[in-house]
Amino acid sequence: MKIKNLTKSYEGHLVLDRLNLTLEPGKIYALMGPSGCGKTTLLHILLGILEQDGGSLEGFAEKRFSAVFQENRLFEFLTAGENVSVVQKNPKNMKEINRILEEILPAEALDQQISEYSGGMKRRAAIGRAMLAESDIVVMDEPLTGLDEKTRDQVIDFILRYLGERTLIFSTHQEKEAELFGAQKLLLNFVSC
Repeated sequence: MKIKNLTKSYEGHLVLDRLNLTLEPGKIYALMGPSGCGKTTLLHILLGILEQDGGSLEGFAEKRFSAVFQENRLFEFLTAGENVSVVQKNPKNMKEINRILEEILPAEALDQQISEYSGGMKRRAAIGRAMLAESDIVVMDEPLTGLDEKTRDQVIDFILRYLGERTLIFSTHQEKEAELFGAQKLLLNFVSC
């Protein structure tokens, strides 16, 4: 999978300037750099939410993506398990989904609507949904923000356990997070930073 000479600007402000990357399937990549360096922009271009101004993406068009955005984008009126079921082509049994989600969420929360969750629980539900969706590439925009150290470690373990052969691309400001994932670091450090 190749990103070639990717360029993106907003109102004349250059965010990505001729970015070139080669990503190998099944690897873990941490996009790093200060705020404003284009990490979220790059992830949105990969997901097809934004269109680049120039350059090309090769080997991504036929891939299926699952994602965790900076905002959780969950269905607030559904349970965590129902949020997972919505993104599965052939939904698993709800009992099985909940058994897996119990690895990162309290069992008693699985009967509650997302609207009743704390911010950290919503984050974990969003991560669970992305990991249990059928995809080739998992994209996560600062997935561990707001999680305490113990929960962070538990969630990283969960992500690595369910990643399988998929590629993981996530953004972070934390060197420690990249290390805990065993990720290859991709430093975005352009004129806009």
